[in-house]
Amino acid sequence: MSQWIEFNSMQFFRRQCAAIVFALVAVFFFAPVRTVVAAETGPVWQPLVDRLVEDGFDKTHVTYLFSSPDLAFSPQIMARKMNSLLSIKMSTKKSGPPKEPEVMVRYLNPILIAGAYAFYREHRADFVSIEERYGVPGELLTALLLVETRLGMNVGEHNALTILASMALARDFSLIESLIQHQKVPEDIMVWLVKRTEQKAHWAYKELKALLVYAKGSGQNPLSIPSSMYGAIGQCQFMPTSVIHYGRDGTGDGRVDVFDTRDALHSMANFVAEHGWKKGMTAGEQHKVIYRYNHSDSYAMTILSVADKIRKTKNLFGG
Repeated sequence: MSQWIEFNSMQFFRRQCAAIVFALVAVFFFAPVRTVVAAETGPVWQPLVDRLVEDGFDKTHVTYLFSSPDLAFSPQIMARKMNSLLSIKMSTKKSGPPKEPEVMVRYLNPILIAGAYAFYREHRADFVSIEERYGVPGELLTALLLVETRLGMNVGEHNALTILASMALARDFSLIESLIQHQKVPEDIMVWLVKRTEQKAHWAYKELKALLVYAKGSGQNPLSIPSSMYGAIGQCQFMPTSVIHYGRDGTGDGRVDVFDTRDALHSMANFVAEHGWKKGMTAGEQHKVIYRYNHSDSYAMTILSVADKIRKTKNLFGG
């Protein structure tokens, strides 16, 4: 009896070993192959470090930032932008006139409007003082915040420093040429694309410098500032240069932090006011002002429609 038990135990052990071996073989030989493009760190950043130091940034601080293993050059970021611009450029040569702009109706969802109205009520005291100071109504600011970051709850899942530094370094078109998706690009379009890449890199470099200035002034670590896929930051989703120019301290703590709700609301109100918002404007004039926030007619139409919905909800419930 003991021999039979021992024999069966051995058989069970062998079957278990065989199953494990087969599983390992399946993992290594039959699993799907993923192509991973390695991002570069360290020395690849040196031209950008030298440029920042020449422009007056502290060498020790900049060298420390760009030696971080968390900061990796990704040419895919610039390539993604240029592929998008190239697709638009190529399609305009083939297609007819663009579609008429429309309100983005998903933002008029009753649940979203109810949440926006609740936010408006929560911050009503702030909106009163903001309107007195800038002349911009709280309903409009709430609409902007809803569309931009879902009332401050979604400030982006990318890293601002990685985005802007990678784009700034990619002014050399050869760094992204292999990532351009269109196979047969006409020569004149290719000349445009190379020039446009350089222009976009210069834009990103200005934004990178502004990001470093903002981080120092707000006491934030530049390596950990979240952003949109192209570097917009904070609840208001300003590019860093806009933060420097339009950012305002709404809390009175002596610094501008666009991830703070009050600072973001004051900064947004200041932006809208400086672009010409005032009481008594026509619908067309209002549209032109909001268009400056995000150069899209559909966006401007949506913001004004959401603001109107919030205003009507406020009137319905008496404030």
